[in-house]
Amino acid sequence: MLKRIQLIWNILSILACIVIAIYAYPRIGGKLPAVPGNYQKTTETGTTIEETYMANGPHKVSLRKDALNQVYKSYHIYYPSDISQNTNKLPVVVLSNGSGTPVSRYPAIAKHYASWGFIVIGTQEMFAWNGFASDMSIYHLHILDKTPVNSDGSNNVLYQRIDWDNVGIVGHSQGGAGVINAITRQTYKDTYKTAIALSPVNKDALYKFEWDYDATLIDIPILLIAGAGGGDDYVVTLEQLEDIYDDISAPKAMARRKDTAHGEVLYMPDGYVTAWLMWQLQADEEAAKAFIGDNPDILSNDLYQDIQFDLNP
Repeated sequence: MLKRIQLIWNILSILACIVIAIYAYPRIGGKLPAVPGNYQKTTETGTTIEETYMANGPHKVSLRKDALNQVYKSYHIYYPSDISQNTNKLPVVVLSNGSGTPVSRYPAIAKHYASWGFIVIGTQEMFAWNGFASDMSIYHLHILDKTPVNSDGSNNVLYQRIDWDNVGIVGHSQGGAGVINAITRQTYKDTYKTAIALSPVNKDALYKFEWDYDATLIDIPILLIAGAGGGDDYVVTLEQLEDIYDDISAPKAMARRKDTAHGEVLYMPDGYVTAWLMWQLQADEEAAKAFIGDNPDILSNDLYQDIQFDLNP
């Protein structure tokens, strides 16, 4: 009987991995955007705060691409176009890619964060689970922060403009695993002040794929968001998300957005993702109201369920 139960469990685990792989396959090497360019207009929001941070911030955005002579191909760096018009150093958001989803396939997300005053960096990495591509992004920013002139002789607008006290990371799916590894195991793990993992791959699937992370090592505030009722359960069910959440002893929050498919989790909760980044990295008091205070905004949002907070462990 025990052998039969174990066999059934193994079959179900393998099927889950196959489903994840099937989902990832058409994305690998694909050219279609993983995030609609107009997602901010088409995504429903449930509260004023979510609507505020789903919209673009006050800055126009510029992009630079720096070559990278490995499988990662290039760094894509988005930043406020008016960066040269003030002397303030800017906080950073590192992007950790989902399966087969290089940063060039979700520029709308990167541009959105940059419009709120962040320097945003990602690579063309297809398999970011170990967090190494994110580590390389931090390393590259260190070089840019110390280099006044670009290789073509032009001024480097990022020179001495990076706020190393305020660095965050966001990742989806396999990239959610990459977030956890970047902030716990990689060389620059202590650089990060906060993190967001969107539909992070569950621990059982990680084992089957020969990936790994250890959420018990997390020591910075982290937000976990997944989808509910929209087909995200094959990546992380409520119980599996709670399992990750329970491993974390640092300040934390979790929620699931209703009727949201796995791929949609990358952008549909973006109002709260941006609010979290603004609160954690720019001390935005209005954004903080989404998660703290007498009546955290997200608790009154009918688009979300399974909300848990433990922000003062």
